[in-house]
Amino acid sequence: MVVIGISLVLVVLAGIAAGDDDNDKPCAARQMPGKSVVCVCNETYCDEIHLDEPPCGSYFAYTSSEAGLRFKKRKGQFHSYYTRNKNSSYTLVVDPRRKSQTIEGFGGAVTDSAGIHWTNLSARLQGHLINSYFSKKGIEYNMLRVPIGGCDFSTHEYAYNELPWDDAELTNYTLAPEDFKYKIPMIKRIQEAATTDIHMIATVWSPPRWMKTNEKPSGFSEIKQEFMQTFAEYIVKFIREYKKLGISTWAVTTTNEPQNAFYPIVTMQDLGWTPQKMGQWIKKNLGPTIKNSSDIRDVKILTVDDQRYTIPMWFNVMVNADPSVLDWIDGIAVHWYGDMVAPASLLQIATKNYPTKFIIGTEACEGGQLSQKEKVSLGDWSRAQSYCHDILEDLNYELVGWMDWNLCLDKTGGPNWAGIFVDSPIIVFPENNEFVKQPMFYAMGHFSKWIPRGSVRLGVEESKGPLEKSVEQVAFLTPRNTVVLVVHNTVQARKIHVQLGEKHTVIELEKASITTIEFPAHNPTRC
Repeated sequence: MVVIGISLVLVVLAGIAAGDDDNDKPCAARQMPGKSVVCVCNETYCDEIHLDEPPCGSYFAYTSSEAGLRFKKRKGQFHSYYTRNKNSSYTLVVDPRRKSQTIEGFGGAVTDSAGIHWTNLSARLQGHLINSYFSKKGIEYNMLRVPIGGCDFSTHEYAYNELPWDDAELTNYTLAPEDFKYKIPMIKRIQEAATTDIHMIATVWSPPRWMKTNEKPSGFSEIKQEFMQTFAEYIVKFIREYKKLGISTWAVTTTNEPQNAFYPIVTMQDLGWTPQKMGQWIKKNLGPTIKNSSDIRDVKILTVDDQRYTIPMWFNVMVNADPSVLDWIDGIAVHWYGDMVAPASLLQIATKNYPTKFIIGTEACEGGQLSQKEKVSLGDWSRAQSYCHDILEDLNYELVGWMDWNLCLDKTGGPNWAGIFVDSPIIVFPENNEFVKQPMFYAMGHFSKWIPRGSVRLGVEESKGPLEKSVEQVAFLTPRNTVVLVVHNTVQARKIHVQLGEKHTVIELEKASITTIEFPAHNPTRC
């Protein structure tokens, strides 16, 4: 069994004694060779972070860094307006008059794999893990993604109603043992711990084989024409079965990554769609089945659920083939795996042309790229930076939320029946009865904890000298009537000025760090 060690215990006790906050518990840091730290949670200890309301004229700044800081809290003051030296003073001016999208939320996925690992922990550790993500003690996620049936992060491939064959009426539709053993218990605990309603997005990877043209769980396939309505009913039955158990579905996506079925190298469950056929199915089957119902009409329909580059090459083709399909679509779901080769400006194709439709990120993870030989990389700060960069970019291009993939995995990045292992913000070690929080966990928290549902993005103007490097940033007006500014510094330690109205303050940014600053939304010194 791995133990924390005397020096680590002393660090933890010193942090508590220092009284950074009466309620906060600092990271129980474990240094990973050649990397940053992970934060260890066991039966007796797990780090916690609580929100403090910034008093009049003040701000709170929370920093996580490659050097090992995790939500390090400090308090500062705003001051009267000053004349900036244009050659040496980098300034971010928050403009409350410029308002953009409203945030829906942040979260992760309850897969079979996540549920398996959570179940294998002791009852106390199960509580620590759920609280770390969803409670006031943690980073306050408010969204979930849940597979309808199996996905690759299961121990085997499966769907509902696999028999009898060609059962168009779905007479044998029942939830799977994995729902009752893993997913539903985890979701129930999440609901109990959450500080607000959990908005759940449900997604099909593959329906029963008999609905598909290739009659296989994966590979080149489409829905057989005679089962177009049956597939819509298949999704609706899941919504209703979970609803009976007290779990509401906020949205469904039209299929996970529909282009996968046309790529021979993809081994996971899939279902292919041409844009035209997808449009017809939404218009004639899925849309009316949900929106004309009496009990689930408020469930949102999200299409695409694939990479951002599919917006011009897939979503636009679908809409151009039949614009009336937009009458049934509420939003667009995107994944992050192609973001490094697809400019964020592609998102504007949807936000500008279809301003009543929102975009939300529904899946992201590190370790999944072919170039990433190390699937789980403990203490890897570069992966936190990747998350932060992508979230900031997406939020600045009007996305209303951003969702991670598995809530927890083991040190192999599985189980995954298709052999597609990846990283996760929480890695469990059931043999030690502990789990560790990766740098990615804190990257997510810098957004989810301080930018709650209902927050509205504000404009930020950058003012800098000719030799000064920009920092990535985004600002929001929260329902708490505060302004939250998230800043990502990828270079050496530096100072920046933050200005709101006639008042300003100086923020010190650590080297290679993420900092979230919260201050009163009105003129910070006139409360």
